[in-house]
Amino acid sequence: MRKMFLFMMVSLDGFFEGIDHDLSWHNVDAEFNDFADKQLDETSTLVFGSRTYKMMADFWPSDIAIKTAPNTATRMNSLHKIVFSRTLKKAEWNNSELHNDNTAAVIRNAKKKPGNDIAVLGSSNLCLSLIKESLLDEIRIMVNPVVLGHGTPLFSGINKPLKLELNSKRSFKSGNVLLTYKLYK
Repeated sequence: MRKMFLFMMVSLDGFFEGIDHDLSWHNVDAEFNDFADKQLDETSTLVFGSRTYKMMADFWPSDIAIKTAPNTATRMNSLHKIVFSRTLKKAEWNNSELHNDNTAAVIRNAKKKPGNDIAVLGSSNLCLSLIKESLLDEIRIMVNPVVLGHGTPLFSGINKPLKLELNSKRSFKSGNVLLTYKLYK
């Protein structure tokens, strides 16, 4: 069975986005891009909620993305994508399939198929549903060296303790720290 992980960038004070969905504070450089490409190489399916999907689908096929991050753009544009949305009518980004319900069943089926890991990139509301259904195997949090003061907390909506086991940690020259946790099920 394939492993499913969440990758999320957060501020030191625990926000995954600033006010009005601001992500301009993300601390990315060549070392981060190399990490992102290697993470995508371990992945054969991406999973998104609608807001994250729209943002990614607008950016990665663009000329700017292809010019500034060609390796990542190639990977993002070619990977299989599962999108969950009650509002989208179609998902036109290359290799995308749209579902409006049955999240747990769709993911359980995807985990049984052959291939590399399944990655949830962003999509905080979806990640909460996946945690509640015990479908996430790993959480990868990249803590950025910035305090936002306001924004959307990563685990807003979790109403009971979530036990995690630290699997690994990695420091980046930029000051980012990647923390990888296994979820107790």
